[in-house]
Order: sequence, then C-alpha cells, then structure tokens
Amino acid sequence: MAETFHSTAGLRSALADASFDRPPALVANAHITGLGVARALAAHDVPVIALDRTGRGVAPPSEAVAYAGQVTYPLDDLDAFREDVEDVTTEIGHEPVAFTCMDEWVNAFAEARPEGVRLPFDHRTYDAVLDKESLYGRCADLGVPYPETYSLAAVDPDEAADRLGFPLVVKPARKREGEAVLGTNVLEVDDADELASVVATAEDADIRLLLQERIDVAVGEDRSVVSYVPPAGVEDAVGIVGNARVRNPTGYGTSCVVRSVESPEIVERAYGLLDDAGYHGISEAEFVYDRAREEFVLIDLNTRPWKWIGLPVEAGADLPYAAYAEALEEGTGVRAGDRTDGGDATDATWVYLRDYFEVLASEPSFADVLDRETWTRLASGRFETERGLTTGVYAPSDPAPTARLVETEFGSNEYYCSC
Repeated sequence: MAETFHSTAGLRSALADASFDRPPALVANAHITGLGVARALAAHDVPVIALDRTGRGVAPPSEAVAYAGQVTYPLDDLDAFREDVEDVTTEIGHEPVAFTCMDEWVNAFAEARPEGVRLPFDHRTYDAVLDKESLYGRCADLGVPYPETYSLAAVDPDEAADRLGFPLVVKPARKREGEAVLGTNVLEVDDADELASVVATAEDADIRLLLQERIDVAVGEDRSVVSYVPPAGVEDAVGIVGNARVRNPTGYGTSCVVRSVESPEIVERAYGLLDDAGYHGISEAEFVYDRAREEFVLIDLNTRPWKWIGLPVEAGADLPYAAYAEALEEGTGVRAGDRTDGGDATDATWVYLRDYFEVLASEPSFADVLDRETWTRLASGRFETERGLTTGVYAPSDPAPTARLVETEFGSNEYYCSC
C-alpha cells in the first residue's frame, strides 16, 4: 500500500527509486471510483499510482495502491497539470496507462495529452458523447429517447421555459466545469426569477447551459449500460447492465445499491450511440424510466469509470483490466457477453454502505432491498471469497480505506468528490 501521500516532488523522488515489471496505471482522482479501479487492476498485479490534488480520498491508503501523490488540479491550471504528470511519468521507466475517474480528469488528459502517457479511451471522440449538447443531438439523430431539452446557445431561456414549464431542470453541457460554478450538475428550478439568476451566473462564467424537462422518474427502476468498447468496435464490447436499486438521495442522488440485470433493448441504444460517435473506451450510459412516456430515456453518458465500477468486475466484465490490456496492445480476447476470467456470466450486487445507511435512517422501507443472507456475508467478510457481492469501500482484507472514510465522515478530514 502507499505509505504516504507525496507532494509532486516527493512522488517523483519515491518513483525514482521504484522498479516496475510492467507499466503502472495512473488513477486520478483517488476516492471511491479510484479505489474500485485500483482494486480491479491490482488483482492482476498491475502497479497503481494514485494521483489527486489532495491525499484525503479513500484510495491512497489501500493495499491496491503502490504510490500516491499530488498533481495540480486541472481545473485550476491545465498546463501545470500536464507538467506535473510528465514529471511523474519521467521517473517511471514505462509508459503508464491513465484511468480518469471524474470528468475534469477525462478532459485534462484528453486536452493536455501529457507525453509518455497511454490513454485507454479515444481522446478524439470522447466529447461527442460526454458533452451533453452533443449527446442529445446524437440521440435525436438516432431516435434514442431522451428528455425534452433546449440549449441556451440556440433558444432564449424564457422561450425554453415556456415550452417546458416549471419546475424544470438545468444542466451544464460539460458537467464538472458547470458544477464548479453552480455547485451542482443537476439543478431543479421552480420559477422564472430563479432561472434568470442561474442563467446570469452561468453566462458570467461562460458556462453552456441546457434546460430540460423534469422527468417523473420511477425510483429504483433506472438502468445503466456499462462497458469497455475496444478500438475494433462495439461488436467486441465487454459490459453489463446495472440497476441502481437505491440512490442517495433517492431522486437525483448517486447509487448505493446496484444489481446486474438484463436489458438488451437499452444495450442496443447505448452501443448505437457509442458506435455512431466512434468512441472506444470505458463508459456508462445512464437511462431512467419515464413514467409518462412508459419507456427508458437517456440522461447521461460518462466516458470514464464511475462509483460502482466494482459491479461489472464482480459480474465477470473486468472493464479496467480489459482497457489496460488493450492500451498495451496485449488484448484480452474477450467478446461481448463474455467474462474476462473465462467463466459464465454472474448476477452481482454492489453496495456502498455509508450511503445506504443514510438512506435507511430516513426511509426504512428500503431495508428489504438486502436480505439477511446478504447482510451476513457483509458482516462476516465472506463476500470477499464468494462471488456475486462486492462493496464500494468496505473490505476486511483492505481495511485502511474504510478507516479513512470514517475519518472523513466523523473527524476533521474533508474530501469532496461527486462520485
């Protein structure tokens, strides 16, 4: 495990004395998603170097992380970020593979292109689906259902609001730049005055906004198509569908209990979008069930790992390792629907206990989502040796991330991550 979180200079010094048998993975940022990626890769003896602007995330103390250190936050200074990464890479002796765990890191590695770093995603096409304005335009062209949406680059906000009615949803076209200004990436607006204030704030910061209808979402029924598409195309994709059974908060919140399910129709829609954009790499296409339309509509498409990246790994679709192997031109030989370990497909559940407990405190009706046997497996630690159940942070064999999470929740340690 990483003994300490280094400054950039300290990380360079530590790496100068290191020796790697194979190219390491650079995992940025180093919180819940980064921990999931690190654990997946470390299981294949891939050395992991965790990068972040602070060492207070849960990943740095993990047994899965070999080294951890600071780089300039790309939203603060993209050029300095590139220089820091290149300085780190110089000491490694291999071309590392970068895994980007939030949108700002995706954009940073794609736009700055640090020398000596391999990208396991297509930097030329990722924004064709990550940028929501481009994504929804592609949905319209391909006939993929999505919420009624207006770009304020093309339609006056008052006109868009008249068409949509209040309450409506405001989203930035590029999530993290907008979130840094607005404080959130999904904002529900109730009236014209509130909308005018949000639009003015975005205009001052040069943030592109979209106005979108508020969907009557069927709670617990959403679906996400998660996959790794290799350069050869979607015919050779590896992936599963996850159902976020519980979110925190239960409306627009992040997932805390997710199960693998079968949904071939939305797999076809997601792969159609990726294929049309020419994108290859890891992605998550998020669909919610719209009660009014009585069908699934696409909300978002993330070209990166996400919080429950451990679920497809547990189900046998080891997306991080498939991406790593392909980036090194090793390949995995895995085809759509196959497991990366050669076995049969496995039903799986992923749980982030911290958020699930918070939901249960206010909404006890969700207690029956997990049965007694599942709780027994969690409490005993048996889930680590039996297939079908995995967690976001808690793991008895790797306890330091859980200790760090407790420090964050109940102590003086602070860390923000939208994952």
